[in-house]
Amino acid sequence: MIADTGPKVPGLRENRREEAAVNAQVLKEKVGGVIDGHREEIFAVGEDIRVHPELGFKEARTAGIVAEHLKRLAVPFRSGIAVTGVKAVLEGKDRAAAAEELTVAYLGELDSIIVGDHPDADPETHAAHACGHNAQIAALIALAYGLVESGVMDHLGGNVALMAVPAEEYVEVEYRLGLKEEGKIEFLGGKPEMIRLGAFDDVHIALMTHLSARKEGGKLSVSGANNGCAVKRVRYVGKAAHAGGGPHEGINALKAALIALNAIDANRETFKDDDHIRVHPIITRGGELVNVVPADVTMETFVRGASLEAIADAEQKVDRSLKAGAMALGAEVEIRTLPGYLPKILPDDLLALYKRNALALVGEEGWWDSGFGAGSTDMGDVSQIMPALEANARGAAGTGHGADYAVVDPETAYLLPAKAAAGAIIDLLADGASEARRILSGFEPALGKQKYLDLLRGMDRRETWKAP
Repeated sequence: MIADTGPKVPGLRENRREEAAVNAQVLKEKVGGVIDGHREEIFAVGEDIRVHPELGFKEARTAGIVAEHLKRLAVPFRSGIAVTGVKAVLEGKDRAAAAEELTVAYLGELDSIIVGDHPDADPETHAAHACGHNAQIAALIALAYGLVESGVMDHLGGNVALMAVPAEEYVEVEYRLGLKEEGKIEFLGGKPEMIRLGAFDDVHIALMTHLSARKEGGKLSVSGANNGCAVKRVRYVGKAAHAGGGPHEGINALKAALIALNAIDANRETFKDDDHIRVHPIITRGGELVNVVPADVTMETFVRGASLEAIADAEQKVDRSLKAGAMALGAEVEIRTLPGYLPKILPDDLLALYKRNALALVGEEGWWDSGFGAGSTDMGDVSQIMPALEANARGAAGTGHGADYAVVDPETAYLLPAKAAAGAIIDLLADGASEARRILSGFEPALGKQKYLDLLRGMDRRETWKAP
């Protein structure tokens, strides 16, 4: 816990706050001016990454772009963290009032999603930036230029970690399990893996911005609490036979999977509305030949929920449904459960601080209040161990994870998030980082790092049910 070491005399405190606010505003204007000076360069970065999408734990080119800009700024950094992650730390020089070193991190996600029919999709991998992570990296680089070239770090009482993080999208599970078996990763998401490796050990508060394709008005927001999820890979093993001449001699694994899907659907009315349960399985392998009874069928699904308890309850129902399919056909089912992402916790005081800076940039008409998010993100994992905030910037249009998703407002997508983040970071770290210390003094993490790692490892399990 970071102690609150600010002055205790009310009059002195108010005078100091007023002076700090004036100084902070000057620093924010300096950073904003530098970011604007790199406008065309940052636009080019965002667009370059957009047309060169890479999937999780494969983002070598995108990570290289981050590294190249850090080199230009003469900022030391580490690369290859969790395969492709990059981390640099900018040191705050004004530490006279700091009793303990403090670091605020700003994160950008390196990876893309798989949307094969997107116009920018890679023809081989089907990767596409249909979720806007290219904008996150552009904003991260813009923030790096702003903080370094403005000289504001000399006036901050804490450090800023710039972190390019791999593999937020939970895709290519089989490939990632291969990396796990090779000992290259333990967890299949980028932030959980970086937490495990200690990349967050020196971080006290974390911020990032996600691009939004919101149809209504507004430019900036902070996303609300989010679902967490567990991930399941399911394999049905049957018995092959001639599908026309002797189907009675086989055991149809595909039929077993279809019964399981129907059983999951039959359970949907038992999910409580407030738990925000989402179960959305796909069949990844349905058979090999039309005239052979399918004997090897695989599925994947997420089980999402608003709390760990809700996820566990829904998991039990899903597992029963999966076994029911095997039981009905006399097949075997293998259920591999993997830790997905944890529910996201929203710290109100950090939200309020960010909102003040957002309003200064876009006004009341440019702000919207976000509700609960039924999707999942590994920023939820970070929020379980420290104050963490994921802002939204409305710079895209179309459908998230859809073929029509596109950046339509590069100013809002690439530059505005960096300016808002810079304002929040300056408010947190100016005046001996007094505001950051105030927020941390009232924060109790839901999980410490070790409890977090133990929880994820406990979620990784295998179960097999075989018909007698």
